[in-house]
Amino acid sequence: MKIRVFIFGVAIVTGLALLGPGVTAVTAAEPLRVGAYGGYFKDSFDKHIFPDFTKETGIAIESVAEPTGEAWLVQLEQAAKAGQAPADVSMMAQGPMLRGQRGQLWIPLDLAKIPNHKNLLAQFVHKYPDGKADGIGAVAWYITLVSNTNVFKEPPQSWGDMWQPDKKDKLGLLALASNSFLLEITAKTFFGGTDFLDTQKSILTVLQKLAEVKPNVKLWYRDEGQFQQALQSGEIPMGQYYHDVAGLAAADGHPVRSTFPKEGGVLDSGCWAVSKASKKVDEAHIFINYMCRPDIQAKLSRKVGTAPTVKRELTGLTPEEFAGVSSDIPPIIPRYDLYTGDLADWINQKWTEMITK
Repeated sequence: MKIRVFIFGVAIVTGLALLGPGVTAVTAAEPLRVGAYGGYFKDSFDKHIFPDFTKETGIAIESVAEPTGEAWLVQLEQAAKAGQAPADVSMMAQGPMLRGQRGQLWIPLDLAKIPNHKNLLAQFVHKYPDGKADGIGAVAWYITLVSNTNVFKEPPQSWGDMWQPDKKDKLGLLALASNSFLLEITAKTFFGGTDFLDTQKSILTVLQKLAEVKPNVKLWYRDEGQFQQALQSGEIPMGQYYHDVAGLAAADGHPVRSTFPKEGGVLDSGCWAVSKASKKVDEAHIFINYMCRPDIQAKLSRKVGTAPTVKRELTGLTPEEFAGVSSDIPPIIPRYDLYTGDLADWINQKWTEMITK
């Protein structure tokens, strides 16, 4: 396989112009190791993305199943101290991206070698404090307001509907401040926007307002499957959930709808980042540049169900395809700094005391 990849790579040097200016051909005996969230997500990349990348560039991919959350960051940090990289390129959530910055775990990316980054929406170029790019938007996904159509015949219009008296014991909400983004949802719905969260005093005000929703919450969930089953059955007929998964449930015939409230869905995302211990920086740049292509982002939307990180008009997605993964309503962008900075421990303490206790 390695010999065949090498020969093929030599043969397609002229074809690499497709990847954009400034990209050079790279062939190597060892594959580029790319980390992606395990399970369905990794399987989809193995089937729909990696083989075509290898076919076009001659660079073999070894996919690595990475756990979600902080566990993968810890593995990367410990390995980097030993000069090793469990993966050359990793898909990292925004919180771990910021934490990795502190130890300068991520190699600064050369945007001249990633010309397709110009296709991205501005929020998907992640930067060190000095302005150097350390991450490029890989995929994005929305958290929306979902409901059971048998119980609620009309879709909700606002996140504020969760506070209404008729929702008593009817909500399922994510259990953590750092993955539910309910602080941001509450700030946008009742206090004009997420900038309201700039001070401890204002955060307390938001927490007090959020605490008013507690009588309506039947389940604070960590297990997505538990809430999905309760939503589908009507046991817990409303809550926050992932737009793509809700869409799959609806496509399978379950009485589930996903609504983008007028305040916007919560747009979360993962970045491609390169460990400072990686020995395959050139190949990593070629891979990241490939993933920034509009046609590849459109393929991810169609095959994996993620929202495109590039401008909508470049994707070629039909209105129906775009609505299945995204929305034109301006999104709520999480305040990741709240969960990684000096206030993180205090927020978690107050969250437990005031919200989930």
